[in-house]
Amino acid sequence: MDKIRNRHLFFIDVILILLAAYASFALRLDRLDLGDFWLGMIVFGALNAALIPLVFKFSGIYARYWHYASIDELLLLSATAVIGGLSASVLALGVASLHIASIYIPRSTPFIFLPLAVLFTGLPRLGLRFCHAYLQTNARGRVKSKPVAIMGAGDAGGMIVRELQRNPQLGMYAAVFFDDDPAKQNMYIYGVRVVGNRHAIPRAAAAYKIEQVIIAMPTAPGREIREIVRICEEAGLKTKTMPGIYDLIGGKISVNQLRDVEIEDLLRREPIRTDTAAVEELIAGKTVLISGGGGSIGGELSRQIWRCGPAHLILLGHGENSIFEIYGELKTKVESFSRNGYDQRSGPPKLTPVIADIRFSEHIDSIIADYKPDIIFHAAAHKHVPLMEANPEEAITNNVLGTRNLIEASLSAGVEHFVLISTDKAVNPTSIMGASKRVAELLVHQAARRSGRAYVAVRFGNVLGSRGSVIHTFKRQIANGGPITITHPEMKRYFMTIPEAVQLVLQASVLGKGGEVFVLDMGEPVKIVDLAKDLIRLSGLEVGEDIEIKFIGMRPGEKLYEELFVAGEEYSRTKHEKIFIASNASSFVPEFLDLTLVSLEMAAQRRDREAIIHLLQTLVPEYKPAGQTGVVDKAAPVPAKAPVMVLSR
Repeated sequence: MDKIRNRHLFFIDVILILLAAYASFALRLDRLDLGDFWLGMIVFGALNAALIPLVFKFSGIYARYWHYASIDELLLLSATAVIGGLSASVLALGVASLHIASIYIPRSTPFIFLPLAVLFTGLPRLGLRFCHAYLQTNARGRVKSKPVAIMGAGDAGGMIVRELQRNPQLGMYAAVFFDDDPAKQNMYIYGVRVVGNRHAIPRAAAAYKIEQVIIAMPTAPGREIREIVRICEEAGLKTKTMPGIYDLIGGKISVNQLRDVEIEDLLRREPIRTDTAAVEELIAGKTVLISGGGGSIGGELSRQIWRCGPAHLILLGHGENSIFEIYGELKTKVESFSRNGYDQRSGPPKLTPVIADIRFSEHIDSIIADYKPDIIFHAAAHKHVPLMEANPEEAITNNVLGTRNLIEASLSAGVEHFVLISTDKAVNPTSIMGASKRVAELLVHQAARRSGRAYVAVRFGNVLGSRGSVIHTFKRQIANGGPITITHPEMKRYFMTIPEAVQLVLQASVLGKGGEVFVLDMGEPVKIVDLAKDLIRLSGLEVGEDIEIKFIGMRPGEKLYEELFVAGEEYSRTKHEKIFIASNASSFVPEFLDLTLVSLEMAAQRRDREAIIHLLQTLVPEYKPAGQTGVVDKAAPVPAKAPVMVLSR
């Protein structure tokens, strides 16, 4: 069967179309001997045998691989057969009307012929499809495939079933579906029955000898994934899942993407509605520079911005290895840019890696002046709280002075859009890192106020999967046999996935007019200790038996709860239901900001910790260093009108 190609189907089509023409005459005349109508049948059949394959050729029917035919291919085949048949029938009736020789064609014959032509040309292709499926089923038996269950009988689940059916070498076949939709119960999808909802998993798994459940629910929130995983664990079943909807953006669901359930899946929220058209309109054809382009956020910004079709994407970073990696990743996409939706005439985005330290103003001035970016996403920053407490001068030179250098170069070069990636730790900071990021926000607001350009700050909470994420620390501790160390049993944080955070940053870049701070509604905070327990269980271990949890006390600069708003910032909801805006953020810029920065720079050069702290308090009065007042153990009250979490790294 695999040796049958479209050139063979062409000859089969010609023969079957002639047969369909004869059958339509025979049915019309109600006899096998056509008598005086033989010549008319030959003319009618010849015209159809010529025109229908010709229409097939131009519509791409002969470019299809019919071993994997779907309803789309069959609909296309039907439409083109009807178009070709109608055209040929009109010509044939026209010839018959000229009364040349003895050409007789009953006028009702085309209406009999058309469904026969669709049926006759479709049958060989359906035969190929079914024979291929039969051979795959036999191959599955030969490789001793194991039955698996699929939780989620939607589009994603259906695609997984088809992938498993097409790839018997994977050693798995879909035995049953589970789905919570009552309308799908006892229905069959690609030959696989929906046997119940999530609560039926233990019973059905025993009946069908299933050892593994594939969770095919990319848009399901974390609470649902958490419950399904719990049910499977109690039944002794292994779980696999596919990436969430944020990770699937621009990609395709396939079996190759199946992986173990991870902590990100348990914390997943419902997808945020993103105005992708507005983001693409902002970025398409523009020159975009990303500082910190090799970091967790900067790298994902690079990927998502690349898909928006900028004319030129500049990856700026201090670490050569991280820039090398993201540059190499994006460089491979140049060869396949046409498959990613770019205009063939404009070609793929130009890609430029730049190794530079934002602390060197002359170098940054030269880079911005040379490349003249239209938009800058500033993600470069030192973000580790304990390290910055121990090295305050680095927080100042990088987070504050580096931001100043980039802003001044942007203003001089006429950059229209500037987006600072900030942090919730900048709100009522108790750490040097948080205070330094708050000063960076003030610099952006000052630039927006002076220039009238769209310079904005975006804050968001902890990012799962980033290099500084607590998840990496927990995984390393689990691999070493424990214990997992946590600073305080009541420690809570807000979490987002990297793709989700970046989507929000891009959305904020569209909404920003200049001088605003954007805030995300992030739901409820998560206890760090609960996060640790989930991670231990996902590793197949038991809390207290295999891995201990140890509380070691809070570190300098930490809070039990991250705060949400700077006192006096007035928040309102934007047209995006998950984003709030503080439009008066630029009103908090102190008049003596530039003068104080000169003193702060000198203090950093002297490595004068006390002077640095004093000057930060001058610029950020709400900054309460842990060494002076003790660690803040709770957050300020959240305004009732905006129960939200701040966007940050």
